[in-house]
Amino acid sequence: MKSNINQQIKSFLKVIQLHNNESALIERAIKNDREAQRVLYDMYASKMLSVCRYYIKDMQHAEEAMLNGFFKVFSNLGSFRFEGSFEGWIRRIMIRESISFLRQQKHIEFPVEDIEYNNDYDNTLQINVEVDQLQHLIDSLPEGYKMVFIMYAIEGYKHHEIASVLQITEGTSKSQLYKARKMLQEKLQQLNKTSYGTK
Repeated sequence: MKSNINQQIKSFLKVIQLHNNESALIERAIKNDREAQRVLYDMYASKMLSVCRYYIKDMQHAEEAMLNGFFKVFSNLGSFRFEGSFEGWIRRIMIRESISFLRQQKHIEFPVEDIEYNNDYDNTLQINVEVDQLQHLIDSLPEGYKMVFIMYAIEGYKHHEIASVLQITEGTSKSQLYKARKMLQEKLQQLNKTSYGTK
């Protein structure tokens, strides 16, 4: 038991040391230090694969996007200004890479439809499902809805930021989010009915 505690303490201290040395690692990686690049990759690969998987349903393609993203990370590391979160900087590259991958695979449309929605209407989601189920529901959304929903609800982007990245208007971003939430709500209600044997 004592040995396990000591191992946990050592692991914790190692994480702190890595965190404190992140700037030094980045500086070394900028100079093409392969070991520093490997350490940074190992630190963030798992999280970034999850980011790419949000957008890309196929895990192999998500991994491909992640690897392409890391190539861009290390190619453009010199542009990182050491302002704000390094993880956030990497994350933004991964999001753009995932979107770029999807655009290359097929033409993604953001249809501008004449829909009426009230900004005061409670279009929030009450989600009480397992993570895998939620990912499956999100995967079932049309690509446009899915991208906007993930960027807004999971990544925390504002509508003007989404509009800039996806090259759409803020109004389109808002309507895509509204329709994505509405569709997810309908799917959740259907799932709940099936789970409780009412359908």
